[in-house]
Amino acid sequence: MKSPQPDIWKTPLAYLKGVGPRRAEVLETELGLRTYEDLLEYFPRRYLDYGQITPIAQARPEQEAVFRGKLGPFQVRPLAGGRRALLTTTLYDGQAWIELVWYQGWEWVRQKFSPGQQVLAIGRPLYKKRILQIAHPDLVLLTDSKVPEQFLRIYPVYPLSEKLRQAGLDNKRLHMLFEELYRITRFEREDPIPAPIREAYQLMPLSEALRALHLPTSIEEADQARYRFKFQEFFLLQVLLIRRKYFLKTQYTAPSFTQVGSLLNEFYEKYLPFALTEAQKRVIKEIRRDMALSTPMNRLIQGDVGSGKTIVALFAALIAIGNGYQVALMAPTEVLAEQHARSFRKWLAPLGIGVGLLLGSTPPAQRKRILEKLATGELACIIGTHALFQKNVQYHRLGLTIIDEQHKFGVKQRAALWEKAHPYRPHNLLLTATPIPRTLALSVYGDVDVSIIDELPPGRQPVKTYIRTEAQRREVWNLLRAELQKGHQAYVIYPLVEESEKTDLKAVEEGYELIQRTFSEYPVGMIHGRMNSERKEREMHLFKSGHTRILVGTTVVEVGVDVPNATVLIVEHADRFGLSQLHQLRGRVGRGGYPSYAIFIAPNNLSETALTRFQALAQYHDGFHIAEIDLKLRGPGDFLGTKQSGLPEFKIADIVEDQAILRQARQAAENLVSQDPSLALYPTLRTHLSEYVERHSLELFTA
Repeated sequence: MKSPQPDIWKTPLAYLKGVGPRRAEVLETELGLRTYEDLLEYFPRRYLDYGQITPIAQARPEQEAVFRGKLGPFQVRPLAGGRRALLTTTLYDGQAWIELVWYQGWEWVRQKFSPGQQVLAIGRPLYKKRILQIAHPDLVLLTDSKVPEQFLRIYPVYPLSEKLRQAGLDNKRLHMLFEELYRITRFEREDPIPAPIREAYQLMPLSEALRALHLPTSIEEADQARYRFKFQEFFLLQVLLIRRKYFLKTQYTAPSFTQVGSLLNEFYEKYLPFALTEAQKRVIKEIRRDMALSTPMNRLIQGDVGSGKTIVALFAALIAIGNGYQVALMAPTEVLAEQHARSFRKWLAPLGIGVGLLLGSTPPAQRKRILEKLATGELACIIGTHALFQKNVQYHRLGLTIIDEQHKFGVKQRAALWEKAHPYRPHNLLLTATPIPRTLALSVYGDVDVSIIDELPPGRQPVKTYIRTEAQRREVWNLLRAELQKGHQAYVIYPLVEESEKTDLKAVEEGYELIQRTFSEYPVGMIHGRMNSERKEREMHLFKSGHTRILVGTTVVEVGVDVPNATVLIVEHADRFGLSQLHQLRGRVGRGGYPSYAIFIAPNNLSETALTRFQALAQYHDGFHIAEIDLKLRGPGDFLGTKQSGLPEFKIADIVEDQAILRQARQAAENLVSQDPSLALYPTLRTHLSEYVERHSLELFTA
């Protein structure tokens, strides 16, 4: 059969037999599916073998299965409050019975099914008040008490909403739609994965894989199709990332710093405030090697809390300044930028190097002087926030950019700073205190070289970590009071998911008032994201100077804030934070050589998953190990916190579960790009990548 015309895949779903205008509208509003192509790329979440029927007496809790039996009478029962009701019935197979229940959207069940009918019920049984029941099962009507021939096969199960079911778009209807779509198109599409790669990794061709995914003849065949699409999702992203890395390396020129310069040697021999760890020395050598090349360095430094990333960044800065170039260090917040400025000024002052600070809040007159010195080259080092890449900021010879907590900046923001070095590209150093597991790093940072500082400076004591509930509040207050009496300071942190969430802000303000009442003999400060910059700076200064003894705030103190005298961290509602974020917060204490404590307060009725997370936090102090656990428990989307530029939502692949496939896809992408960087031999792949970037709204850029 001839391949269908390309435009057929852009056909609105309303024209597909079995859909029509009303169902097309529901498919678009509920799932975002508008065309034949959209429907084809709506993947099943699992498969059921309708031929494998489980006797109800053998039903196992939490184990999804297919049951056959007769429906009992329907009963409508009001829920608590009286505004809503649930629907129940029973399924009896002649030996045992199980309860079926729908908590909402059950009108379609009563319209389509009647007591006494023989059905297949598919779902996951659970015990509720000692009664085994299935909530919202999939039902298939049978005839003559037998399983019809057409059901003795593998059926895909798609994610469905109640509105879809009410519109008659259940799994059975979707199966019929895919059969009709296959009849008119044979799922024939151009395959973005080149034939040599399909052969090397034994991947199904695209059309065959689509048929096996939606209309499988066996579980084994469906598994092969799922493998193919997992590989494809990883492969497309890796080709994009590796090509981006290739073009940055080959199409741009950077200043070549073949000599480290006298400044670095002088600082190392005379002014280095502490001995470097072996990990720091290793990473500095990697940076030194990169900066000696005439291609831009693009290196990410990962380091646990307190591992000494800032001093490593200083060595990179000294190489650039020692060769007559300027350095720009960009931080996501004014608090962090100010701290970096203090550190760099302290370290660089003995060398006679000035350090400028450019913030959004910098007064106009001061800003004008800084910009003049940057433009003439009089200022060799500038530290700031987003203000560093604004249009009127001109650099004389920008040779190195350092971006701290780089995941908080988008690709375009980082590029805007790099473009200030026109006509060449500066060397780029990216820093993060958020340990990223290697597998996730391949996806998020596949276009950079990664260095890891996996060693803490000597003498750094592990922070004693405790999990406490609201019922143990008195014990927590006693420990805090004891530390305050020793002259130390403390943080009390509340969650603030969004700056605009009034409920969370109220909790912070009420917590501040509670701490003031409970510890009235000590000065208490408060800091949160909705304060203006000036007030935040004032609160941080009061705490750093020791005037404020307790600082109540949100995660604005998560990174970079260095108060050696702080020995207690209390995190309220700790169950609302990610594991890695709690580890980050824990790094705010234990920085001064004193015994320090992190206390995470959680609800009395902790779930099993939450308990596992907290136990891991109390047991381990290695941020990378904690990150691996966090990723497995929460998945990559929640782990990153926000949608990370360069990481689309995967439809079928799972970064945690499919690590082996990700490694294969990356190797395949590396081989392909090394042989044909422009993809001249693979026009279908080029076209597909362009559509992929546009469809996922990725901030990926190539030359």
